[in-house]
Amino acid sequence: MIRKRFYAVLICLAFTAGCAGTGSAEMGAPAATDAAQVTGQAGASQVSGQTDASQVSGQAGATQAGGASAADTPAPGAASGGQPADNGGPVTVTDMKGRTITLTEPVTRIIALTAGDCENLYAIGAGDKLVGRGEYCDYPPEVLDVQSVQSGAETNLEQIISQKPQVLLMGAMDQNEEQVKALENAGIRCVISDAQNIEGVYTEIQMLGALMGRQKNAEDLINKMKSDFAAVSAGANANKGKTIYFEVSPLQFGLWTSGSGTFMDEIAKMLGLTNCFADVSGWAQISEEQVIERNPDYILTIGMYTGQGPKPDEEIMGRAGWGSIKAVKNRAILNLQNNELSRPSYRLAEGAKLLSAFISEHKDS
Repeated sequence: MIRKRFYAVLICLAFTAGCAGTGSAEMGAPAATDAAQVTGQAGASQVSGQTDASQVSGQAGATQAGGASAADTPAPGAASGGQPADNGGPVTVTDMKGRTITLTEPVTRIIALTAGDCENLYAIGAGDKLVGRGEYCDYPPEVLDVQSVQSGAETNLEQIISQKPQVLLMGAMDQNEEQVKALENAGIRCVISDAQNIEGVYTEIQMLGALMGRQKNAEDLINKMKSDFAAVSAGANANKGKTIYFEVSPLQFGLWTSGSGTFMDEIAKMLGLTNCFADVSGWAQISEEQVIERNPDYILTIGMYTGQGPKPDEEIMGRAGWGSIKAVKNRAILNLQNNELSRPSYRLAEGAKLLSAFISEHKDS
């Protein structure tokens, strides 16, 4: 039951670009999302793109048994106890829906409803300023010590207000206008994040750096991401002609994949790979027959393993009729179940490195 809810919420979030989740998410039919222009902190470039998923975990902890995991190396600027702000003066930011927010000083008490925002706050050394988190925020592990708050359809305004945050950091679809108005009437400034592609993640990190007085850490983190992406892009020519299938929901709960305009598709192109479902937009439900017909060279699954039954890659290997697929024949199936490629956070670079290393190991497949 937990696993079924996990994938239902994941697909629901695929259409809300990191919405913190709902208590009773249901999978719906794929819907196209118009390209959106988003504006971040002054100096950040405008970006546009399709909606991407912020994967949520059905169980506590960032690392689950049986899957590949990025090294637990702290991101630039990460510090459990925080660091002095770059400056203590007034702060003005433009959030990712074009709303201008002015504060008298950098934020010292913040609630973040989305998993990607929580990750990025810790990565710039501002995790100690969190006084609340969305219920699906589970990385880094220490975020689990922060009070969780309900969000989405089950938002509890009193619960949020009781934590006395200066700022509520939320996804574009987290709350309705009435809830935002109630929160702001209570003296809580609402700041919207809405990263829809990698450039959008840079914009979001810049915005967080300005809010928290961690501009230098934010710039360092962005530069580290760009360096990592450049490194994996260097081998792109060797992968030309190879295809990859991204499985974001397993057969048991209905196959869903990552199409064009998603983080996964963007990273596939970066590595020189062709997404075998690039002809679909965003996140889409597909059939077994389509996967078999498209015969991918590689498969990446983000399925979770609970410790019982076959692991996600083993389950794919054992599917009836899938034995003719090149990725299955060559055992070229990667399981990334720790959200490295499904949240708008700095860990997208880690996910790209893990996928790049996997491809290198299977390049002769």
